[in-house]
Amino acid sequence: MRTSRFFLSTLKEAPSDAEVISHQLMVRAGMIKRLAGGIYTWMPTGLRVVRKVEQIVRDEMDKAGAIELSMPAVQPAELWQESGRWDKYGPELLRCRDRHQRDFVIGPTHEEVITDVVRKEVKSYRQLPVHFYQIQVKFRDEIRPRFGVMRGREFLMKDGYSFHSSFEDLQREYRNMFNTYTRIFTRLGLKFRAVAADTGSIGGTGSHEFHVLADSGEDALAYCPDSDFAANVELAEALAQGGSRPSGTAAMSRVATPGRTRCEDVAELLDIPVSRTVKAIAVVLNSAAGGPGQFALILLRGDHNLNELKVQKTLGEFRFARDDEIVVKLGCQPGYIGPVGVVDLPVFADRSVAVMGDFVCGANEAGFHLTGVNFSRDVAEPTRVGDFRNVVAGDLSPDGRGRLELCRGIEVGHIFQLRTKYAEALKCSFLDEGGQSRIMEMGCYGIGVTRIVGAAIEQGHDERGIIFPAAIAPFQVCIVPMAYAKSEGVRAAADALYAELTESGIDVLLDDRNERPGVMFAEMELIGIPHRIVVGERGLAEGKLEYKGRVEAASQMIGRAEIGQFLKERLCVT
Repeated sequence: MRTSRFFLSTLKEAPSDAEVISHQLMVRAGMIKRLAGGIYTWMPTGLRVVRKVEQIVRDEMDKAGAIELSMPAVQPAELWQESGRWDKYGPELLRCRDRHQRDFVIGPTHEEVITDVVRKEVKSYRQLPVHFYQIQVKFRDEIRPRFGVMRGREFLMKDGYSFHSSFEDLQREYRNMFNTYTRIFTRLGLKFRAVAADTGSIGGTGSHEFHVLADSGEDALAYCPDSDFAANVELAEALAQGGSRPSGTAAMSRVATPGRTRCEDVAELLDIPVSRTVKAIAVVLNSAAGGPGQFALILLRGDHNLNELKVQKTLGEFRFARDDEIVVKLGCQPGYIGPVGVVDLPVFADRSVAVMGDFVCGANEAGFHLTGVNFSRDVAEPTRVGDFRNVVAGDLSPDGRGRLELCRGIEVGHIFQLRTKYAEALKCSFLDEGGQSRIMEMGCYGIGVTRIVGAAIEQGHDERGIIFPAAIAPFQVCIVPMAYAKSEGVRAAADALYAELTESGIDVLLDDRNERPGVMFAEMELIGIPHRIVVGERGLAEGKLEYKGRVEAASQMIGRAEIGQFLKERLCVT
């Protein structure tokens, strides 16, 4: 491609509403143009990147045995009502009506549609397993679209769905997809990690997320460098540190802590580690009968954070207690509450709290805390001990093979063992070998195609712009000729090199504009082209061209006759 026949639209400054670096650089590089909140036009440079991501995804999915189709973006409400998600999905589901006042949705996902296809087409175990996938635009009406394409309302997604006659066969395909996704993200040239994850509202049993590692990632990941363990922090089990509870040695004492409502502030006042403090979190557990619910306390170590997902899984649906409810039940405002003296209320302790002795907690009196508190002696044993917190760096790995470390990640892929959730709701069945009707087992496998572009930029950038992996860069190589319009020798050499590289299958951009070198260099670096060749009269006189890699500090001179082979080796082109 020549720049004279392409469309570059770069900016020197990012818009003020661009919060993250990927949004800033994509707008500056002219990859996207905002149409509305969370809705973008993909400009030619950005679309080239998207298409390259698509190509790799499609190639690996086809190799894995999946079959591509295309389902409607507009879906009838009846399917969502049949699955039960019409009411459950929430306001992210964009609902609309046609001229006949029939309800439809703009598809955020396609479990209902594909299940409807399969229940009509597949009748026998002989037709199973089957795995369909598509790469299609989705729409989710985010309440606060932000971060550019990282959390947009309209996005491009690869979603795949497999159907099976047994759970064992579903597990086989799940492993197949895990390995396929691993190959996809490896080919994309991204640093990534697969982690065990919660299935969330989509349902099912087993689930893994694939995260591009980046300091700006919204998700916290826990992993063990000494083993294969990796999980989303929400899911990672927090084991108790140490052994049995020590015997209490200190007498319980009431101390004044005016204005100190945070454990960190109390620890500073008392000159103790915050890990010796215990915070009480007041919650209301939902009543199965729909009544007012049960007021309860959850005890955490002062330096730990509550994991709401774990609480929900262990204790059921809950909400945080209101201030007025806390005053009624404990006679004290939040910030000074604790378990001492609490009767007729359930108290749930995290594992780390259950093995503590001589700890500090609220006194249920404004401006006061208690020191030297011990279970059994000063406070009743917890109603229940469980894992209620997020893991932290240094925790024991749940697999017993080391200690955990934490990193940040951007979720770009997710695979689920849905089991029979949707197949049962939509009566998607088959006849087994004995002629008996059985519900199909189902798997679901998603990749955020456009999100990968943003994630790749979050992972790869510097002060000059984007650093794309060669596999998904808009162009693999750029040729920047000095005085292309004025020098016949430079023009002839640049055109010849362009033809040679193109013939070799290398995706190359020839900058044939009549621009200053500094402008051309800056724009090629901004849009993330990984390899640059400069063609100038001085180098040509010596039979050489100047080469510089996007991440390399210095350039080097390469013989004109060797430059083609040099680039092939760099790009692994045969």
